Amino acid sequence: EENAYDALKAANEASREHPSRTLVVIKRVSRSPRAHQDTRLDAEVRVGVDAGTGDTVVLRTYGEVADHADSVVLPLLLPDAPVVVWWPVSAPLDPANDPLGALAQRRVTDTYAAEQPIRELAGRAAGYTAGDTDLAWTRITPWRSTLAAALDQARAEVTSAVVESEAENPSAELLARWLGVRLGVPVERVVTAGPVVTAVRLGTATGEIAVERTEGPLATLTLPGQPPRRLALKTRPTSELIAEELRRLDADEMYAIALRGEAGKENTHDV
Repeated sequence: EENAYDALKAANEASREHPSRTLVVIKRVSRSPRAHQDTRLDAEVRVGVDAGTGDTVVLRTYGEVADHADSVVLPLLLPDAPVVVWWPVSAPLDPANDPLGALAQRRVTDTYAAEQPIRELAGRAAGYTAGDTDLAWTRITPWRSTLAAALDQARAEVTSAVVESEAENPSAELLARWLGVRLGVPVERVVTAGPVVTAVRLGTATGEIAVERTEGPLATLTLPGQPPRRLALKTRPTSELIAEELRRLDADEMYAIALRGEAGKENTHDV
């Protein structure tokens, strides 16, 4: 319940780009010593301003109903419409085999909300099924685009890589693994005060390619033989991350590669 307001707000904002029916499933824990008497379903239908650009159904499940949320949701799905399931917190390690996850073409989790994000990534890798993705991966889309564009301009072979970020950041871990797999070099992890990812440095024979974002929405891009330039690299709100994930319903193969990659685990130290 404590996460429902923010999650619903993000879903409603994302629906401005992707009109949809939003079904919110909130599992309530009974406080009664005789829990079997509290087995029930409370439903609220929202339309108009309170429902984004579609309609919204808020389902609060109690008792045994909470264990069969898929049976409650199934009759409310729109015929022939794609289904995306998003767990803002407390996501299953194997989303595809979750009763709700089995109804969806895409399953979105958020490792950043886990108590031990890096360990959570290991569980995600073990249970990965095509169609799974994580907002920790979505958060680094601007970083990946910026680095790819920088490499296109520099056209130099990368011999080393460093990812700097706050400790236990799953986005930085996935970014390091992605770089290691794509570039074929060891990736050093450096722990900083943050926030999130603060810099990526790629070593080449002609000099260092660096993207640095120490604070605020602006970053500095440095290429060998060129003056530094400023570019936008803001931290995006959850609604923008969800909207990005709704733009594609096919499997995210690069997420799978990064999730299962082994790069980025060695040579971690603090600065």
